[in-house]
Amino acid sequence: AASLYGPRDLPREAIASTRIIQASGISQAISTSACDAVFEAFELARGAGVLTAYDTNLRLKLWPLTRARAIIEAACAMADIVLPGLDDAILLTGLQQPDAIADHYLAKGAKVVALTLGHEGSLVATAERRERLVPIKVTAIDATGAGDCYDGAFLAEFIRTGDAFLAGAYANVAAALSTQGYGAVAPLPRRSEVEARMAQELSGTSRR
Repeated sequence: AASLYGPRDLPREAIASTRIIQASGISQAISTSACDAVFEAFELARGAGVLTAYDTNLRLKLWPLTRARAIIEAACAMADIVLPGLDDAILLTGLQQPDAIADHYLAKGAKVVALTLGHEGSLVATAERRERLVPIKVTAIDATGAGDCYDGAFLAEFIRTGDAFLAGAYANVAAALSTQGYGAVAPLPRRSEVEARMAQELSGTSRR
């Protein structure tokens, strides 16, 4: 059903009145009409002064790499915040180093790049500053949905604080905690859990 979605289905008034809109590579991979809907949604958002965010979310079972590269690069050029994963970014850009990948998306016009590095934490970068966020030690059971958890936590905290680096620190912890149970929804941590673990990390009392 989602693949039938197109520009005609966009909630234009809602897009213009929100604070941030996010899409991903999967949204554009499922059909041409859905792909066009993302581009038009971003165009509407930009025209209304609404922030745009994009997760590369590369799924090669859905489309060939050549097309994915072209579409995702174009979408990232329209995004204020780019949220790639390292493995995806290596395939999409041909670059290996996190700093080089961050530079690539900043050069495309992103104001913020938040690059997830799996068990090595994450990297948050702007034109003026960048920070490597260390991994959070947890007993990981299932990483399903951890990337989505990172995105949601990052964007929610960015809206709340306006600080990409505070948002990155919060999302880094939230995503790690989300791997401690099975599935993409049930293990999602509450704000209180994330903040408690962040306090432990700052005080140096968390389990190493």
